Amino acid sequence: MNQADSRIIGVYETGTEGPFLFISAGIHGNEPSGVTALKKVFKVLDKEIPEIKGKVVGVYGNRTAIKKGVRYIDEDLNRTWTEKNVDSEIKDTNEKREMFEIIDVLKSHSDGSNSNSYFLDCHTTSSDSLPYISVQNVGDNDAWAHRFPVYIIRGFSDIVFGCIDHYLSRTGVTGFVFEGGQHESKDAILYHEAMIWLALVEACGLDLKKLSTFPKAVEELSKQKEKQKTFEIIHRHSLKENDNFEMQPGYENFQSIEKGEFLATKNGEQVLSTWDAFIFMPLYQSQGNDGFFVVEEVEGR
Repeated sequence: MNQADSRIIGVYETGTEGPFLFISAGIHGNEPSGVTALKKVFKVLDKEIPEIKGKVVGVYGNRTAIKKGVRYIDEDLNRTWTEKNVDSEIKDTNEKREMFEIIDVLKSHSDGSNSNSYFLDCHTTSSDSLPYISVQNVGDNDAWAHRFPVYIIRGFSDIVFGCIDHYLSRTGVTGFVFEGGQHESKDAILYHEAMIWLALVEACGLDLKKLSTFPKAVEELSKQKEKQKTFEIIHRHSLKENDNFEMQPGYENFQSIEKGEFLATKNGEQVLSTWDAFIFMPLYQSQGNDGFFVVEEVEGR
């Protein structure tokens, strides 16, 4: 088995021409729920052989980090996908080697035309969170994201560069990042499974009613539709390598914050809110170079 084959979680097609759906999980090695969900979905597909249009491919992200249960080995794999790194073809870190293996899988399974291709990148968060989509507002990404029943965040990849969705979007593939919940949450596996099924419905025309059992995960995620909201990032609190940062306990994604509120301690000094808005991705893990983001609600499409 070569490196590209060992990276693949599953491949499924039924011989009908159609879109290419690419699903990645475990880009951060301490976020395994997307991997678990992909395995569950491919097990059902391979057993029941439902008709789809096109092809779906699911891959491991940072395999080495997944095996060790850490976010990354040498550098954050979700910051390596810059044009400079991709064009250089230099593989001087574990994460760059992993990146080029993923690119090899993409090239070997797509038909070379990205005009009818979609992606879903599965992640989780260090803090408790409702499931949500993070979408780069280019091409058809935003309109595509609004076909799914969860909160939507715009702008993350516009201020944090080198993410896999940034790479896929600039190569013409339509899609988004899906955050299923907190790293160890059982709900995260459920929500990832649901989003994978829904992506197959929207991209490949899968009829879920043709399965022997309609996925309960889809029923659970679909309940989020009634409270779907769209947010945009208005502030990023970035960290330097040697910063000593600690969030105040208890913050969850989309929790409201007020001006003057004590949010965190950075290098011994209090970080106070200057916004009446919502906190997003508060850092509750040892690795990471973003302390938190601030978002505000906007009109969706």
